[in-house]
Amino acid sequence: MSHNHTLYKKQVSAIRSVAEGVYVLSFQRSFTFTAGQVLAIDVVPDGEARLYSIASGEQDKDIEILFDERPEGRLTPILSRLRVGDNIYISEPFGSFRSDAGKAYWIAAGTGIAPFVSMIRSGKATHKTLVHGGRYDENFYFASLIEKNFSGKYTRCCSQQEDTAYYKGRLTGWLKEYDLATDNRYYLCGSAEMVVQVRDILISKDIPFQNIVSETYF
Repeated sequence: MSHNHTLYKKQVSAIRSVAEGVYVLSFQRSFTFTAGQVLAIDVVPDGEARLYSIASGEQDKDIEILFDERPEGRLTPILSRLRVGDNIYISEPFGSFRSDAGKAYWIAAGTGIAPFVSMIRSGKATHKTLVHGGRYDENFYFASLIEKNFSGKYTRCCSQQEDTAYYKGRLTGWLKEYDLATDNRYYLCGSAEMVVQVRDILISKDIPFQNIVSETYF
């Protein structure tokens, strides 16, 4: 999904691989933002920038972006080859995906964990239950940080690894099996397909539609 925003030049301060084909890109923070917001990013000032959720805490010195390299993609194969000191172009943060202080389930697939990591790093994790779906154990990004800083219930649903240490199956399977509180809010972040599937499951379990908030990535 591309968006036309004014882009500002920044330099990459770090890039690291966190799983097969998955990277965390960092640059110095020069703006304030609210945990859950997104940025448009590109490697040229006048291209078709793509949107990424911020994974950093609101007070962190650096901004971190988590992304999946898609070989057929226009941007991620280039992003994954960037080095420290290379230029990128970013927008101001925007978006209204943010969690309130009440009881809530945070439900993420793959790199959709990023906005929830930002919320945890920003001290907004009280009364939250986190459910993260991934293919293999290595796809539970930021797991050690989450375990250290998250006092709520943290469930990992692993769909493709036979000897996983966690729930074996998709997060949709876990959601179907467990009793879910109808008075909680539900925050979903993942692909459009995942968001639709999870929303259908929640509604079938009598979760009011207005209690479901979603952020879709492309």
